Amino acid sequence: MSECSRNAADARHARTRMLIGEDAVERLRAAHVIVFGLGGVGGSAAEALARAGIGTMTVVDNDVVDITNLNRQVIALGSTIGEKKTSVMGRRIRDIDPDIRVIERETFFLPDNSGDFDFGEYDYIIDAVDTVTAKLEIVTKAAEAGIRVISSMGTGNKLHPEMFMIADIEKTSVCPLAKVMRRELRERGIRHLKVVYSKEQPVERTNPPGSISFVPPAAGMIMAGEVIRDLMQEQGAER
Repeated sequence: MSECSRNAADARHARTRMLIGEDAVERLRAAHVIVFGLGGVGGSAAEALARAGIGTMTVVDNDVVDITNLNRQVIALGSTIGEKKTSVMGRRIRDIDPDIRVIERETFFLPDNSGDFDFGEYDYIIDAVDTVTAKLEIVTKAAEAGIRVISSMGTGNKLHPEMFMIADIEKTSVCPLAKVMRRELRERGIRHLKVVYSKEQPVERTNPPGSISFVPPAAGMIMAGEVIRDLMQEQGAER
């Protein structure tokens, strides 16, 4: 890295360094995080990771930006409608920090293609996908590889982001998605999973669920914060 690039990198993370210290900044720079799903939750999580200085990020999605995404997704702009979400997210991350290595996986993660991913190469996994089948496969593969994972539960039809919390799946209540995940994971012999969920009762039940600008991104920020705090710790740097 040239002296000019080094100076830019130092300035880019100056405020972060003041808060967490040089050692923690270097741990984040050495980490590889994969984000499954780049919607309202995953897109905001990925951006927060980038701004914190995660060194390598894999982003996974096979969708394109749609006009209906404008109300809540950080990558959704009039200028990005119709573009692949992975491409838009990758470009945005590099614009935030050109030193970040971004790996774009233009695919929907499913049991059928889970073998295409080497879970052992990641330091942390963010599950921000919508389907139960994919979520279960991500968590199962993470457990097999011994890699930490945090999973997003339901964010639709909600108006109170301040009610989101981090908990073990076994200690969740109210959230219908968490109930299904808890039951299915028990059948697979998995009794623990770190999740972000809310006890808020849905405003109304719609299909697809309604959403608003300040709820899914809040869940993504909470997930990213938990990942960053874990990676900052000395023991969190070891697999």
